[in-house]
Amino acid sequence: LGLGGCLADDMGLGKTPTTLAHLVSIPGPHLVVCPLSVVRNWQTEAARFTPMMRVLVHHGATRTHAAEFAHAVAAHDLVITTYQVATRDLDSLHAVEWSMVVLDEAQAVKNPDTHTSRAMRSIKAEQHIALTGTPVENRLSELWSIFQVVAPGLLGNMAQFRRQFVVPIEKDHDLAATHELRRLTGPFLL
Repeated sequence: LGLGGCLADDMGLGKTPTTLAHLVSIPGPHLVVCPLSVVRNWQTEAARFTPMMRVLVHHGATRTHAAEFAHAVAAHDLVITTYQVATRDLDSLHAVEWSMVVLDEAQAVKNPDTHTSRAMRSIKAEQHIALTGTPVENRLSELWSIFQVVAPGLLGNMAQFRRQFVVPIEKDHDLAATHELRRLTGPFLL
């Protein structure tokens, strides 16, 4: 249906291969944004589980820039980059019509006011998927921030979300509000 979602499994339970299986079934190009520490993992897992996908790693001083970037993407199915590079090369990323954007280690966008979060929300695609072992580490606003990328507007704006969920759940331990939040996010949170 093109709806986004959040795959929230613990580390080591197969979020990357599961996502690759989804990506290979949909025409690209696809963009994976992740920390530098897992770029190589994405590259290795793609070669292992989806060897038919043409992979481009967009990182480093010799990476493709500006007009050449769209041409390079056209020759690949999957582009892997880091949050830092994606934020820096936002104009190049905006020039591509992405089929899917995957945010791995999506806790990188848990603060909605950071430059990185705003940049990731601005990348247009037919579908956005967030991968994280911890969709809520410290406060419910982190969940709202992730959902603003994968299902914008589903949880309302931040003021509405605070009023309807944060205050009742975090301060009052309101079970009805907790149930309603689970009902809303359940279809999009695996």
